[in-house]
Amino acid sequence: MKKMTQAFQKVAAIRGMNDVLPGDGARWEQFESIVREWLRGYGYRNVRTPVLEHTRLFARGIGEVTDIVEKEMYTFTDALNGDSLTMRPEMTAGVVRASIEHNLLYDRPQRVYSIGPVFRHERPQRGRYRQFHQIDVEALGFAGPDVDAELIVMLARLWKRLGLTDVRLELNSLGQPAERAAHRAALIEHLERHRDILDEDGQRRLYSNPLRVLDTKNPAMQAMADSAPRLFDFLGDESRAHFDGLCQLLADAGIEYRLNPRLVRGLDYYNLTVFEWVTDRLGAQGTVCGGGRYDGLIELLGGKPAPAVGFAIGMERLLDLWEQSVPPAPTPECEVYVVHQGEAAQRLAARVGEQLRDAGLSVIVHAGSSGFKSQFKRADASGARVAVILGSDEVAAGTASVKFLRADAAGEAAQQQVALDRLADVLKSKG
Repeated sequence: MKKMTQAFQKVAAIRGMNDVLPGDGARWEQFESIVREWLRGYGYRNVRTPVLEHTRLFARGIGEVTDIVEKEMYTFTDALNGDSLTMRPEMTAGVVRASIEHNLLYDRPQRVYSIGPVFRHERPQRGRYRQFHQIDVEALGFAGPDVDAELIVMLARLWKRLGLTDVRLELNSLGQPAERAAHRAALIEHLERHRDILDEDGQRRLYSNPLRVLDTKNPAMQAMADSAPRLFDFLGDESRAHFDGLCQLLADAGIEYRLNPRLVRGLDYYNLTVFEWVTDRLGAQGTVCGGGRYDGLIELLGGKPAPAVGFAIGMERLLDLWEQSVPPAPTPECEVYVVHQGEAAQRLAARVGEQLRDAGLSVIVHAGSSGFKSQFKRADASGARVAVILGSDEVAAGTASVKFLRADAAGEAAQQQVALDRLADVLKSKG
């Protein structure tokens, strides 16, 4: 009987988790280079925390009745020891956990940042994916509105550096726990009077997380939400002074903002300042960056009480916005492409490639032994500005033929001979 083999089913990426291919990867690298330089300008240093954490870290830190914990986390049981583990849905809780575990705040406050993937089980759409990337920036151990303002001002600098002109700031204060408790009681009373128009989420959150009911996108609930008691009206003198101090510093810096009393963010750990930078150019997912102050989180997660403030940027959304404003130019694979003909020339090409890299040039040495015509075609497709040509004549003479491939090299001789010991200097001088 003929043996039957089962055909292998083609494997594709998981829905909502996207590949970044070489052309796009170059744009990501360019973007990340800008971001790292910007962060260095404000004294922020890189930390890297695990993608996997104990589930209780997020349940405790983010809040058990938030959408993230209730609906969106990738959680599983470790088969080795039965621990409940979660792919990080955001970075702040992990950074705070690391700061407690390694006693980072022992002798001074810390300015830190992380860049990497986070995971949420959401319905994929533009600007919202199941694996996406965040720039997470945290100022740990700073209490005053001056650092709140610094974070907002530094974001305005990033938008300017990226050429973004239509990102606007929304601002609110969530006050302190006692003020939120008084507002919560008034809000629950208001929601109970309108129970008949609350949707399923509103009914579920009525007593567990009433503030999040105001963040509804349900049109039938908008009028009710607009007429709800405002947390801002319950702020005490210290909370108002913090907010007024922030607003004065933003005015000093020329930063415009809109007070949004319904801005609450999606995480439970915030207090005092909360903010979002938003745009109309990304459809429904208009928040580019969000953050605020979370003075109670370090203590909540078992550390010594310490204030903190930070923000997170969705990288895919910001890249989308940047590319709308500054369309990406093709990124060359290399500066120099080495073509060769013959065994001796191929061996020489490998050595020449290393010498040029020693001089700081990016180089591709053609792999294999195809003809000059196909090699030049490949050199042109690489985006290299110059081709270095090695054949039997060049090997014998100890030279290389140099051919400039790009319009920016107009005026150069179509092809010129250069001694190998001068090649790097000549190419760098023409760069």
